[in-house]
Amino acid sequence: MQKHCGLRLAAIATMALAGSFHLNTFAQTAEPPLRSAARWELSFSPYTHHWHHDDEHKNVALIAIERIQPDNALWGAALFNNSFGQTSGYVYYGRQWDGVFGQPALYTKLSAGVIYGYRGKYKDKVPYNRGGFSPAIIPAVGYRLTPVDAVQVAILGTAGVMFSYSRRF
Repeated sequence: MQKHCGLRLAAIATMALAGSFHLNTFAQTAEPPLRSAARWELSFSPYTHHWHHDDEHKNVALIAIERIQPDNALWGAALFNNSFGQTSGYVYYGRQWDGVFGQPALYTKLSAGVIYGYRGKYKDKVPYNRGGFSPAIIPAVGYRLTPVDAVQVAILGTAGVMFSYSRRF
């Protein structure tokens, strides 16, 4: 157990340090993103912290692709292994707000969509699950390390929080 905790902390520290060389420079000179063109973002999450320990929990890893429109509307899809080791997916639509609290690098997101993947004995681990499909609303807060790199924390309801790294292209 301690080994897994140490690996998780190392993953979080690595994500935080990944952009630390550019952090101060970007935070002082950042301007709001250009809104003249849609942009793609690829995200990776190596770690999710669960609020409550369960011996059946497995590490959650996620990869997602997202399209952010010039008006900051967004849509995307994610593929992940859920907390119980089942291959799962999330398709969603939402919105991003940049420059939160007057900080150019700080943003928030809200997405709503459908999760598929909690099946069998785990079907009741997410609310309103019908045939493996369940609705989801996921708020997130992010910090843009550079114009193309960001770290983000998503709140997964009563389950936990997910830490991720995003790259814009």
